[in-house]
Amino acid sequence: MIDDIEYNTEREHLIIPEYGRHIQKMINHAKAQETKEERNKLAKSIIAVMGNMQPHLRDVADFQHKLWDQLFIMSNFELDADSPYGAPSKEELSERPQPLKYPQNFPKYRFYGNNIKTMIDVANTWEDGEMKEALTYTIANHMKKCFLNWNKDTVEDDVIYDHLYELSDGKINLKNTDEDLTDSTRLMKASSGKKYSNSSNKKSGQKKNNNQNRNRKRY
Repeated sequence: MIDDIEYNTEREHLIIPEYGRHIQKMINHAKAQETKEERNKLAKSIIAVMGNMQPHLRDVADFQHKLWDQLFIMSNFELDADSPYGAPSKEELSERPQPLKYPQNFPKYRFYGNNIKTMIDVANTWEDGEMKEALTYTIANHMKKCFLNWNKDTVEDDVIYDHLYELSDGKINLKNTDEDLTDSTRLMKASSGKKYSNSSNKKSGQKKNNNQNRNRKRY
């Protein structure tokens, strides 16, 4: 009697274990049928059982398509049955997807972020004038602020101008300008001032609540 016991290590490999061994046996039984009519009948019955495992999705068209695809996958693409969505191919399933490109346009200066590059590309499309000049200096000041967030030391304007010239493919050149960008200490104070104001507001609110608690009457 002990010799008749089946261990999982000795049983057939389950292609999709989530459906269990009984579904796999039903699919193997459907593959062994001689007539296509009988195979189609059994395939629809198996799909109904698979759908009962998730009843809230069994009537959704996309979910039905997924069930039929999984049926053919579990049959190792050997089940000759008619599917309302067409049988998938083994080559299509094993095909490797195309690698996704990393969304980094200029990995050399990552501390500026991708939005800076987008702003520079937009500025290159504008005609020369006051609007483009204002946008250019706004971009340069924002680049300087991003640089200071990455490096807390001061940064010279010439460094920002060189980076801007490089990122704009030489179309924006502020190297010979007489106008200075916003002072580094001023930018650092502006960024740190927001953090300080938020923390100070929290502390003042805590003190206010503590004072109210102290002033309550005790009975």
